[in-house]
Amino acid sequence: MLDHEEKFLFKEEILQLATALNDPGSLDNVEDLLTDVITSPRFDSEVFTLERSLQVMLGARPGTTLVGLLTVAPEVFEEVAEVRIAAEVYERLVAWRARFGLAIDNALNFLNNPDGIQGHNFGTQIAHVDDRRVLQGRLTMVRYNNEPQFFLADAAVFLGLITDIMERLGPHLEPDSVDEELLTRLREAVALIERRTAPRG
Repeated sequence: MLDHEEKFLFKEEILQLATALNDPGSLDNVEDLLTDVITSPRFDSEVFTLERSLQVMLGARPGTTLVGLLTVAPEVFEEVAEVRIAAEVYERLVAWRARFGLAIDNALNFLNNPDGIQGHNFGTQIAHVDDRRVLQGRLTMVRYNNEPQFFLADAAVFLGLITDIMERLGPHLEPDSVDEELLTRLREAVALIERRTAPRG
C-alpha cells in the first residue's frame, strides 16, 4: 500500500489521468490501443513503447500514470476509489488492470531482464508515406529462445526514446559507469544529428 506522501501524490496524478480520460472517445481509444498491443505478434517489442504511445494520447503525466496503474498491485485501486473519479473511468481502469495488467507487467519485466535479451540489431530504411520520404529505424531484439522480435518506427520516435532513456539513466550514474570512449561517441552522435538537421541556406 501507499504511505501518506505517496498517497497524496498518487491522487494528484489520478485526477489528471481521469481528466484526460473524460475527453470524448478517449476511453475507447485507449482500450483500442491496449488491445492492439496485447494482440500484436510483436507484443513484447510494442510494450517497450507503450508508455510513449499513451503519453501522446493523454499527455505525459497521465500516460505514465496509466502504465503505472496497469501494473500495480490490485489493492492500490482502493486508493483510487477514494478520489471519487467518474464511475465509468474507474470501472475501465479496474477492468484494464485485470485484462491487460499481468501481460504488460510480464513483458516489461522480460524486456528489463538482460538475460532475456541475447542480442540486438538496428537498421534504417526509407519509407514512402503520403507522397513523402520518411526515415525509419528497425530495432530487432533476439530473445533467449532465439526468436527475433522487431519494432519499426520513424526516426523521431527512436530519438525520443533514446532521449528518455538517457534522462532516466543520468541521475543514477556513477563516475565509473561510462567510459570516455562511449562519451565521445555520444557527443559525436549529437553533433552529427545537429549537422544533418541544421537549416540549409
